Amino acid sequence: MPQTLVPPRPARPRRAAGSDFAPLARQVRESGLLERRRGYYAAVIAMNVLATAAIWLAVALAGGAWWAVALAVPAAVVSARTGFLGHDAGHRQIARTPRANRWLGLLFGNLMTGMSYGWWNDKHNRHHANPNHVDKDPDVAAGVLVWTAEQAAGRNGFAAWMTRHQARLFFPLLTFEGWALRVAGVLDLRNRPVRERILEGGLLAVHTAAYFALAFTLMDPAQAVAFVLLHQAVFGLHLGCAFAPNHKGMAMPAPGERWDHLRSQVLTSRNIRSGRVNDWLLGGLNYQIEHHLFPSVPRCNLRRLQPLVREHCARVGLPYAETGLLESYRQALGHMHEVGAELRQP
Repeated sequence: MPQTLVPPRPARPRRAAGSDFAPLARQVRESGLLERRRGYYAAVIAMNVLATAAIWLAVALAGGAWWAVALAVPAAVVSARTGFLGHDAGHRQIARTPRANRWLGLLFGNLMTGMSYGWWNDKHNRHHANPNHVDKDPDVAAGVLVWTAEQAAGRNGFAAWMTRHQARLFFPLLTFEGWALRVAGVLDLRNRPVRERILEGGLLAVHTAAYFALAFTLMDPAQAVAFVLLHQAVFGLHLGCAFAPNHKGMAMPAPGERWDHLRSQVLTSRNIRSGRVNDWLLGGLNYQIEHHLFPSVPRCNLRRLQPLVREHCARVGLPYAETGLLESYRQALGHMHEVGAELRQP
């Protein structure tokens, strides 16, 4: 199937920074695609809450049967949907006011998912401002995994072994992502003002207490442990699989290099071909280029926004990267494998 690949370094803009973006921004504003879709989100939120309640009711009705542990899988899928709603609230896609979106983010993030909304929102906004920029984007900072040859060069010992094999380890590591997100949010509370620390910490404590109380009340201890471990593993894997194809292996600005808004968002992003299944499983993040250019566009409007963006990129001669889901993982994992190449030399 044909695909568009992005060159490692785009040509520098011929016109003033941002001038290529202005006509597109005007067209999108006039199209009405920036308008809130309250009916859509009301239905999605209602279905999400009902699905969450239905799964826990099914666990209760199982009467201690071991098959109830398998309900952790649909529970993880629903939890990921809740996470996507928190993401949309963070971009102010749902409600009209920042205050309302923040409270929705706290509901979906802290209370329902157990992730700190404040920590995630700050980190994610920094990513959107400078996608794939090694010095500025926290998503490509060196950690358990590395994203550039320069980051890999500083590894030794066990860290070097991890980097050599990071492409093979990527999906297994994602099963711990749910726990990692929870821990990172809790650790960040100490950096928050006292009022936010109390609010977010309190909501996280309520979530944790309710989550473990339900699991250990409705199931015997062995079943509860199995349920929690499976739930968090599938949840982390699901979220990671939704976020991983978006930027890994795409263009990365060099330190000190500045691109205009259109190029910094388009050249660093990869779309996954749309379809009802992909749109649902990936929470609209498969329209990554459109989402990065217009992050406040409601998720359900991204499909209609895509032709406008694709046509504009063609007019200004800008590559538009779009591929299938499996091919996107191949490209991302190929980049991770290449990054560790030097460490695999004898």
